[in-house]
Amino acid sequence: MNHMPAVKLYAGLGAWGYLNLDKILISERMLILLGDTIMELFRIDEQTCNTDGLCAQVCPFGLIEWQMGEVPVAIADADSLCIRCGHCVAICPTESFHHRDMEPALCPPIHQEWQLNREQCEHFLRARRSVRLYKKKEVEREKLRQLIEMARYAPTAINSQGIRWLVIDQSDTLATMAASVIEWMQWLEREMPEMAATLHVDRVIGRWQQGIDGILRQAPALIVAYAEFESRMAPTSCTIALSYLELAATGLGLGTCWAGYFNAAANSYPPLKQALGLGNEQQCYGAMMVGYPALRYKRLPTRNEPEITWLD
Repeated sequence: MNHMPAVKLYAGLGAWGYLNLDKILISERMLILLGDTIMELFRIDEQTCNTDGLCAQVCPFGLIEWQMGEVPVAIADADSLCIRCGHCVAICPTESFHHRDMEPALCPPIHQEWQLNREQCEHFLRARRSVRLYKKKEVEREKLRQLIEMARYAPTAINSQGIRWLVIDQSDTLATMAASVIEWMQWLEREMPEMAATLHVDRVIGRWQQGIDGILRQAPALIVAYAEFESRMAPTSCTIALSYLELAATGLGLGTCWAGYFNAAANSYPPLKQALGLGNEQQCYGAMMVGYPALRYKRLPTRNEPEITWLD
């Protein structure tokens, strides 16, 4: 392999700055020419790499070539195929793998002592409750931001990460939007009575008229996950991210509940979609009420036994 002199890499690489390419193994197949600038998808520190090939083993698309005892290299079209999942960086035990978009220093180490055992994991999951009674207390925006920060690490199809977030935490706005959902329900009763009956909107409307909010439960905040309408990956990705958010809420002393009626109305009632500021090319794929629980549960409810079929 021909070595190259020191060269200043693309400014977006930040701390990479000047690299002495004589000291670091760079495969010519890893380089991308942009004008007079040379960028690399990843570099491997030859001095610390133990040549175990773990990075090649975990790459989802097989973009890293490796032979026993040799330093891994990228295949020719690795840059265009790489989904930036970070597995290669996360698996390296010696911090020798440096991805252009994900330096090891930006990836915190895993604390094995924090891992839940089976009993703790089951208790954590079973203790989750849909919270519909909230304290009359605002949720700090910093906590709402922290929730979304944790939810963004949820898996997305081919690491697409196309989820967008909308946060509503003003009581007047929430009340107006809940009323808009009621208007949608009244329209359903007139125009689509069978669907209205299936959704039991008559009961929700009746309770609303009595001053009981069965739409947003007077939650102090609502978090909406939305994405591009044409993305086939968006529905699943948004649902998983909101599930992460729901579970993360307990660590911040918060309770959540899926806003199903709101989500249905947001996608079929133009006035509400317009109020959310979503364009025609965007769609709401889930909404979550958030607030401080007014009550605390004491036991873990039961659920039906799972139906499992084992294929031999």
